[in-house]
Amino acid sequence: MSHAVLLLAHGTPNVLGEMAEYLSKVTGGRALPDEVVEELKHRYAQIGLKETPGDEPPHLTKWTLAQGHALEEMLGGTRVYIAMRNWSPYIADVVAQMRADGVTKIRAICLAPQNSRTSVGLYRRALMAAATGLEVEFVAGWAEDPLLVEAFAEKLEPVWTAACTETGTRVPVLFTAHSVPCRTIMTGEASVAGARPGTPAQDTPDPYPVEAKRTAALVAERLRGAGLTEQDWYFAFQSQGVSGGPWIGPTVEDTLKALKQEGHAGVVMQPIGFVCDHVEVLYDIDIAFRQLASEIGLKLWRAESLNDSLTLTQALAGIATSETLSEATEAVPAKVG
Repeated sequence: MSHAVLLLAHGTPNVLGEMAEYLSKVTGGRALPDEVVEELKHRYAQIGLKETPGDEPPHLTKWTLAQGHALEEMLGGTRVYIAMRNWSPYIADVVAQMRADGVTKIRAICLAPQNSRTSVGLYRRALMAAATGLEVEFVAGWAEDPLLVEAFAEKLEPVWTAACTETGTRVPVLFTAHSVPCRTIMTGEASVAGARPGTPAQDTPDPYPVEAKRTAALVAERLRGAGLTEQDWYFAFQSQGVSGGPWIGPTVEDTLKALKQEGHAGVVMQPIGFVCDHVEVLYDIDIAFRQLASEIGLKLWRAESLNDSLTLTQALAGIATSETLSEATEAVPAKVG
């Protein structure tokens, strides 16, 4: 075997007792206050994470493994590996296994469709550090992939149509993506959060906010035939972090309040920055935002996550086998040593 596909995901702890160590991976070794660790343990417990291993892995791990298996089956002969940046199976360990298996060329796909220095840049750094001697094609972003857009639209259309029928009104759609620190998207800032001293500054803005909104716009356009108009959808950034400094907005909280003030009775949410269920979907949206919506008099619906979507698998298969690399794909030749 010489060629293989590598799917990269964020990673998540397997049990609650791993939370502090997991968060240290996310922050690059920076310790977080005990109250922050305890709050996140509470959130993960609310979505089913236990003190001891359960019968199946956590949501993000389960769905990422399922997506990898489905892709490998669809490709019919190309091996698909799964690696996580912040937890096991770690990128370095998986690349070592690929090397042992005889892989010499990797096409790596981040399961975060929109390219950002904050997350995707860190995936790339970890992969390149581990892949010395291998040829790597690193797909940094696929925000406008037609099948990705179709997959999101397939999940959104039935819930939006049902919400409009139930209320007898045109229910607004709120698309979301994970927020990032303002400093990581500004011109002239370091290429990634937590970059080492001396890391060259960027002379162009981070593409992430534009790509996230572009995905949303394309999904909305796909629903035009179902009656969704430009006036029916909004965009906000969710899950702002606890680190110092401002994070990009608008926030979901402010947007929900604004929709209520405009006279809406409900809202349909779809996170287009994530391709499966995990804490930012199952807690932030299904619990925290739903509670806020209820408090201010809004009914909240959410489109199902892509999870085991066949159309998502087809999108990944197209990216994995494409002979034409996009502008967001970086080909790195094999190096000796």
